[in-house]
This record gives sequence, structure tokens and C-alpha cells, in this order.
Amino acid sequence: MLGTFRPRKKTKQAKILIVDDEIDLVKAVQWMLKSYDYDTVSAPNGIEGLRIAASEKPDLIVLDIRMPLMNGYEMLKHLRGDPALKNIPVIMCTASNEVQDIATASSYNICDYITKPFDCTQLIGRISNALKKWRS
Repeated sequence: MLGTFRPRKKTKQAKILIVDDEIDLVKAVQWMLKSYDYDTVSAPNGIEGLRIAASEKPDLIVLDIRMPLMNGYEMLKHLRGDPALKNIPVIMCTASNEVQDIATASSYNICDYITKPFDCTQLIGRISNALKKWRS
């Protein structure tokens, strides 16, 4: 009986960096992502987000626009200017649905844009699609 047991093969799970100053939202998104077997790390602003991105090399970043110290646009500018980080896919997750914000974010080659409040399954679907697209 014991000889027939085969442990499930461990596969590398995607690591998601969540950069947002809304702590309750970050905790909720982390809980949701962990339930789908994603690894998560978080940062409350763009400065910390860049530091964590450089050290952790996440597979994808979920990024807010409006944050203290360094906003999402500034973080995107630094990400895209860094050869080691420029190819990390980014999903903007923000309360703004203004055309100008969407256009500005898109100019930094983001892979998706989702507005708050959002449906958790919608975010999971977009993360999954972005990872498939950017990994291929």
C-alpha cells in the first residue's frame, strides 16, 4: 500500500508582487492568491515595490497608481528602465477609470488594467492570462 503512494510533483508557483497602500485590500488579495497557490509579496509604495521587485524577481506585479512616496507611474518608469526588471508583466489595479490614467499606464507596456472595486475571480483570470501570455 505504501509503495503505491506518489507525492504530487511540486511545480514552481508564480510569485506575485502587490504594490498598494490599502493594507486591507492587499491582505484580501494575498489571501485570495494564496488560495490559488500563488506566492505573494507586498509593498505599500513604489519605492518599496522597486526594492522588493529587485530582490524577489516576481513573475507579475499588481500595481496601484495613487500611493505615497512613489506612485505607480513612477514605479513603472523605473521598472521599464531597469534591464533586470523591464520584462515583468504589470497589471494596474486602481480606482481610476479615467481615460488619461489608462492611456498613461498603457504607454508603459502594461499587460492589463483593472479598476477597483473588482471581482476576485476577474483578477485571478487576468493574472492567469497575463502569466500565460508573458511566459510564452
